[in-house]
Amino acid sequence: MSFPITNRPFLVHGFLVHGWRLLAVALALLVANPAAADPERWKLAWPDTDFAKHSVDLRSIRSGGPPKDGIPSIDNPTFVPVSEASDLAAKEPVISLDVAGDARAYPLRVLMWHEIVNDMVGGVPVAVTYCPLCNAAIVFDRQLGDQVLDFGTTGNLRKSDLVMYDRQTESWWQQYTGDAIVGELTGQTLTLRASRLTSWERFQEAH
Repeated sequence: MSFPITNRPFLVHGFLVHGWRLLAVALALLVANPAAADPERWKLAWPDTDFAKHSVDLRSIRSGGPPKDGIPSIDNPTFVPVSEASDLAAKEPVISLDVAGDARAYPLRVLMWHEIVNDMVGGVPVAVTYCPLCNAAIVFDRQLGDQVLDFGTTGNLRKSDLVMYDRQTESWWQQYTGDAIVGELTGQTLTLRASRLTSWERFQEAH
């Protein structure tokens, strides 16, 4: 799988022709039928998560349907030069990220199905995240203190927003705020990285 950048790799493959219609139906079902929180059952799938530590009411966290990593993150993505990214329409939305001159575009058509990309951009470890229910495209620095975190999807939602987890401590994080809300790192907040939701055409013009 690969993404567009200016002089390095872009995520474009793996999109189904009827994906948007199927996704819309799936999201509608999730909103209409959220599963109630069940911390005791969570412990079976999350034995390393400290549920005694949390900053939110656990009852506010709902199952979105998929299991842990049922929506797979993309780790160490590959990219293609902008000149070779021929299957993107001019108005197609992408998350534009530029760190120290290393500019990359992450198409929403890919993030729709993966929600998180763990990447290294301009020498900085980042998590490019997207919540389809909230239409929230947010990039975080994965460096927290002296450790670099890798993120995956819990399969859960809070206030209809993606709940992520880090693979180092299995703490749970609210995507919209970057706050750790359950587990060892509760109370910690990820640093935001400047990014922009723009069109593929504008990304090309800028880079």
